[in-house]
Amino acid sequence: MTQARNGTRIVVTGMGAVTPVGIGVKAAWEAVCAGRNGIHRIQGFDPEPYGSQMAGEVLDFEPTDYVDRKQVSRTARFTQFALAATQEAMDQSGLPIDDSNRDLVGVIVGSGIGGLKVTEEATHTLAERGPRRLSPFTVPMILADIAAGEVAMRFGASGPNFALVSACATGAHAIGEAAEIIRRGDAVACIAGGSEASITPLAVGAFSSMRALSQRNDDPEHASRPFDAGRDGFVVAEACAILILEDYEHAQRRSAPILAEVAGYGASADAYHLTAPEPTGRGARRAMVRALEKAGAGPDEVDYVNAHGTSTPMNDAAETSAIKQVLGERAHRIPVSSTKSMTGHALGAAGAMESVFSVMAIVDGRVPPTINYRDPDPECDLDYVPEGARLVRPRLVLNNSFGFGGHNACLAFRALEPGS
Repeated sequence: MTQARNGTRIVVTGMGAVTPVGIGVKAAWEAVCAGRNGIHRIQGFDPEPYGSQMAGEVLDFEPTDYVDRKQVSRTARFTQFALAATQEAMDQSGLPIDDSNRDLVGVIVGSGIGGLKVTEEATHTLAERGPRRLSPFTVPMILADIAAGEVAMRFGASGPNFALVSACATGAHAIGEAAEIIRRGDAVACIAGGSEASITPLAVGAFSSMRALSQRNDDPEHASRPFDAGRDGFVVAEACAILILEDYEHAQRRSAPILAEVAGYGASADAYHLTAPEPTGRGARRAMVRALEKAGAGPDEVDYVNAHGTSTPMNDAAETSAIKQVLGERAHRIPVSSTKSMTGHALGAAGAMESVFSVMAIVDGRVPPTINYRDPDPECDLDYVPEGARLVRPRLVLNNSFGFGGHNACLAFRALEPGS
C-alpha cells in the first residue's frame, strides 16, 4: 500500500450519523442499500406557499437523548445533531481523551449555514417584541463554528478546533483538512464531519426562488433523481455525520477498530460562477486527480465513486464529464451512485454523510444504488447502479462533493490490506 508522502497514514476508527433515512450508521446504511427514501412533504412548517414543498427531514430525533434537558433550548438543532453523531462515533472508536492526549485531539466540524432557524426566530422576536426579548444564547446558537466548540467541550478535546464553510463541500473539506492536520503532526486524532439543519422557511423559500429545488411536489419520493433526464432540481435535507480520524500507528497501538484509510484528498475551485458548476467539470476533475495523486493511486484502481449527484441539470452533467475525464476508458465500467436520491441534499453535511456511505461500501462490500433513475440522459451515460445495491467489494472509493462558489472536494478512501 502506498503511504502518504511524509509516511503518516490516516485511518477511520469510528463513525456516527443522523440522517433522513435513519439515526445511526447501521440504520442509515441499511436504508440506502435497500433503496428506501427519506424524502417527503415538509412537516416542520406549512410548505403550501413554497415552490418546493418537500425535504429530507430527520423525523425521529429526540434531542434529550443526547443533550441535557436544560441545554436543549440553548443549543441549535445542527449542534444537537453533531453531539449525537459524535457520541456514536466515539463509542465505536473507543478513542480515549484525557489529560495525557487531549491537546492532540482536534475537532473540525463544519456547517454550510449554521443555526439558520435560530436566526429566523430571533428576527421575529426582534420585530415583534423588541431587542430586550432576545435570548443571550442567540449568537452562540447561530454561529457555524459552535458545533465544533460544543463537541470539544463535551468530549474534552483541546487540539485544533474550528469549522469550515464551503457550502455543499463543507463536510468533505472538514474531513480532508482534519486528515491534513494529523498528517502534519498537529494532532494524533480528529473528530471531523459536517452538520446541517436548515429546513426552514427562509432556506426553502430562498432556494426555491433561485430555482435550485425540485418542484415535483405531487411525488416527493421520486423528486430526487440524479442523472435522470427528468431531474429538475435538488431536494433540501438535514443531517450530520462524524468520522473519527487517527494516525494509523496511534490507532494500532490502542488496538482500535480500523474501518478504512483516508488515502487522499483533493480540493480545487471552479473560479467560474456563483452557483453554476463549470460545464466541462474541470474543477471537479482537478480535485479528483489530486485525491488520486495523494493516494498514490491511478484511475485503474478506483472501484466505486460516490457522486455528488444533486439531481440538478448542470451539476450532474458536469460531474459525469469530470468522472469520464479522470477514469478514461474505465469510466463506463465503474459503479457511480448518488445516495442523495434517497437522503436529499444535506448541504454542509452531505460530504460527511456520503463519506460514511463510502467507508461502509468498503466495510460491507456493497455499493448503494441511485434510485429514481428511469429515463437515461445522453449526457449522463455512466453506470449509476439503478437496479439496487450491488456486491462489489471496493478497495478504493472516491467521494465527490461540490458547492456553490465553485468549491470542490474529493476524498479517496481505501481498504486496509490484511497485515498492513
